[in-house]
Amino acid sequence: MTDRRLRVLLAEDSVVLRDGMVELLGARGCEVVATAGTAPELLAGVAEHRPDVAVVDIRMPPTHTDEGIRAAVEIRAKTPEVGILVFSQHVEAAWASRLLAGGAGGIGYLLKERVARTSEFVAALHRVAEGGVALDPEVVTLMMRGGRRSRVDTLTPREHEVLELMAQGHSNRSIAALLVVSERAVEKHVAAVFTKFGLRATHTDNRRVKAVLTYLAESGG
Repeated sequence: MTDRRLRVLLAEDSVVLRDGMVELLGARGCEVVATAGTAPELLAGVAEHRPDVAVVDIRMPPTHTDEGIRAAVEIRAKTPEVGILVFSQHVEAAWASRLLAGGAGGIGYLLKERVARTSEFVAALHRVAEGGVALDPEVVTLMMRGGRRSRVDTLTPREHEVLELMAQGHSNRSIAALLVVSERAVEKHVAAVFTKFGLRATHTDNRRVKAVLTYLAESGG
């Protein structure tokens, strides 16, 4: 991303929450290019404005079931360059898996009640807009249930732990601090994961994102 303001489309049916988020994001240097209260408004807004990232609630009018995340999957299929950050009170592991199934980054899923600071939310927006992944630990945990198989089986417990923290958006330095090990040790674990997953370095090296997506795809999500 360049130094320009991050362009955000905000889909949230609660007017009070939506207006508050517009104000907060504006104060944090983001440009809210449009807001939407329904899934059709979300789809139309993305088509018109092509934001860097769309913030999407799962349950939107008229039925308040899964309209928002269905629209997110459609956006993903039609305009994959638009990042998607699901921001909801609900965990829908199956839909999260569908969003991640395309094998590309630019996806986030955060739970409203677990975001402690606005700075965390804005950092996640930037990460998603840049093609990264930002997943709440609870979402990751639910997606992991159902049995592990394939390449994931080859990971050691520590490699598994490191990769799960990578899925939550932690850097090597942050992982080292959380696990109380050296950053060099984390680098070795990450390199081992890349090797076991068959991820070779490229000139546009996004192996962290690919490793996370492989992990989620093969872990019964």
